[in-house]
Amino acid sequence: MSSTLTDTESSRTGSKPGRRMLSGLNWLVVRQHRTALLGVVAVAVVGSGWLIYQRGKMVRALEAAGWPDKELAQPTFNSAGGGLTLTALSALPLLLAVFLGAPLIAGDQENGTAQLVTTQSVSRRRWITAKLAWCYSAVLLTSAVLSVIFTWWWKPHRSVFQSPWSEGDIFDNTGPMFPAFCLFLTAVGITIGLLLRRVLASMAVTFVLASIFEVAWGEVRMYLAPSRTLTYPLEGNLPAQLSESYELDRWIGSADGHLYGWGLCAKTTEAASDACVKKNGIVNNVIEYLGFDQMPAMQWTGAGILLAATAALTAFTVWQVSRRPL
Repeated sequence: MSSTLTDTESSRTGSKPGRRMLSGLNWLVVRQHRTALLGVVAVAVVGSGWLIYQRGKMVRALEAAGWPDKELAQPTFNSAGGGLTLTALSALPLLLAVFLGAPLIAGDQENGTAQLVTTQSVSRRRWITAKLAWCYSAVLLTSAVLSVIFTWWWKPHRSVFQSPWSEGDIFDNTGPMFPAFCLFLTAVGITIGLLLRRVLASMAVTFVLASIFEVAWGEVRMYLAPSRTLTYPLEGNLPAQLSESYELDRWIGSADGHLYGWGLCAKTTEAASDACVKKNGIVNNVIEYLGFDQMPAMQWTGAGILLAATAALTAFTVWQVSRRPL
């Protein structure tokens, strides 16, 4: 049919139709999901522009305040639109899962498009592979670009951000973590859509499960690297190496290495506190922490876990589509 229409148009206009950049199944997938794909591209373009603009705004504000030669009394990130930026970045993986991942297959199942396509000359495995490839490519491109730009903004100015590196709105939105997070939650949405076969139900369940996972991931994050322990004198100054660390726990210790809870000698009076310290022979502060220099290894470890889970969900999706009619 397409050949007949093309020949008719050629004879009417006297010219040959231009060749498409895409053809066959790829053209069909892109055309079917063009709204979603264009939306993802728009997010990449607009988001990149916003990040670059906000970075420039912060840099000008810091220069006017004399930073870094002059220490700032308060972090200035939120005054430069930072709160909105972090909220938008943190929400993007969830939005991709709900609005791109969940309807990707569920929409075709609900509307009967999947049966129409896969009963033609295209195999189910080839069809699902093309859809997943385009979906993941769009997600990866968008999230990688935004992650690179936000990391470029945050890293040299991290001391003026209100959120430390260990919190999710920084840790999960920089480096390899952001693309891995976006890909994983998108894969979760796709898998749920495949199983539920209804768009609205899939979007609702994806939203709930993805939200639960984000909370649970916050508990896992600090176990992605082995902790360190530092001992320093009880009355000594905090060592410089702890200035950008994330404190996991704190104790006070005696000369023989026995550790006590930090609040053991937090008495109501100074004399009582001194007596407690003397009685228990306490001479040291002991801190368990994660160092800022551990952040890259932690991010790559976390990204590896999420990408492995993404691969497992993708393999399950391809297997399910290949083994039974849609």
